[in-house]
Amino acid sequence: MFNYDWWHGAVRQRQMDEAKLRCTQRAFPEVDSLDVPADSEAGQYLAELEVHTVIYLRDGFSYEVGGLIDAGSRSYLVCEVLPVEESWQSGAFIASLPFEEIVRVEVFAIHPVKKPRETPHITGFRTAPEGPPRE
Repeated sequence: MFNYDWWHGAVRQRQMDEAKLRCTQRAFPEVDSLDVPADSEAGQYLAELEVHTVIYLRDGFSYEVGGLIDAGSRSYLVCEVLPVEESWQSGAFIASLPFEEIVRVEVFAIHPVKKPRETPHITGFRTAPEGPPRE
């Protein structure tokens, strides 16, 4: 279960650190920890990494987490979710999600230079629910 402690404790941070380490190791196989000199090529690469978190819900929707919000309740996750569609990016979307609805979390790191031009299909901002399959 992705409970309050998973999000606001050390577990998510450990996964973010692990994603950064493994991403750095793909470019610099000799790196064995995040403790690299900041002025080295590997250190600069590491500093430039972006870390993203995508959550998948039981109803099939998924969201990229922009930032966590401490709303004072431990029964649900409150976070800013980032829209993929450019037309919605001028606003701010805050979601309150019951922890038991979160079925999977992906934490990944990527260097901006290696970022794909096409964004992943994140379904949290569909215009309407999908209807029954067409025959």
